[in-house]
Amino acid sequence: MSRNEVEALADRIRPLLAGRDDVVEKRMFGGIAFLISGNMSVSASGNGGLMLRCDPGATDELVSEDGVERVVMRGRAMDGWLRVDLRRIQKPESLQRWVRVGADYAASLPPKD
Repeated sequence: MSRNEVEALADRIRPLLAGRDDVVEKRMFGGIAFLISGNMSVSASGNGGLMLRCDPGATDELVSEDGVERVVMRGRAMDGWLRVDLRRIQKPESLQRWVRVGADYAASLPPKD
């Protein structure tokens, strides 16, 4: 994704997290990540689409949906990390759903300093 596309997706994510006082925005993973209490929740990924964290136990169910796959890190597909294709998050309610998945999971983790 181009820098402008990453910024455009981040612009769509920001209002969905605006009500929280524990969100920090940080450049990570070649994109713009949103951390909740120090834990990565969602990211406008430089590799395309939305990257997010989820409950590792829910990974199989979530990747069964069209346009959703595990994130591959260092050649390994990771449970608890998802990439959602841009086509799946064009509608505001769809983006909101996926941001909520990432934010809810990150908020359930112990805060990082």
